[in-house]
Amino acid sequence: MSSKEDPKGLSGWLILVGIGVVLGPIRLFTTTFPIFQPIFVDGTWEALTTVGSEAYNPLWAPILIGEIAYNVAMFVALIYLAFLFFSKHYLFPSIYILIVVVSLIIIPLDAWLIQFVMPNEPIFDPEIANEFFRVLIGGIIWVPYMLLSKRVKATFVEGMPNKSGQLDASGTGASA
Repeated sequence: MSSKEDPKGLSGWLILVGIGVVLGPIRLFTTTFPIFQPIFVDGTWEALTTVGSEAYNPLWAPILIGEIAYNVAMFVALIYLAFLFFSKHYLFPSIYILIVVVSLIIIPLDAWLIQFVMPNEPIFDPEIANEFFRVLIGGIIWVPYMLLSKRVKATFVEGMPNKSGQLDASGTGASA
């Protein structure tokens, strides 16, 4: 009886992960660009950040700039994540988990900060709550999968340094 090798490759449950990895940056772009783009075109930025205007609050500028910076950084991170996924790079599971954890921290933190400029609004409106629970449920499912799956361990090995910290000739860090 021969021993069966661990499942390897971008198949099995990793197909679902791959779909999410491909759709992630598209979803982020299509949901955030339509929100932020008009702010700079329709006079909203000036109304929120100009001292003396009715809607002015000194926190609006840093909050909006922070949200834009976060979304741009997340977009770049999601593109990088897709690259890591399709190149089967050993960093993929770690970066995937990092993105989930950062999202789970930033979503409620952002909602809490918004309370300082909009105290009469609910801290978790339905849209924010849906986004948080979408990330939470995905994290509950996929983070353990990234940590425990034999397929993940066998697939994401490219670029892995060997124990001396050097890549082997194949670029994978695996021993011959």
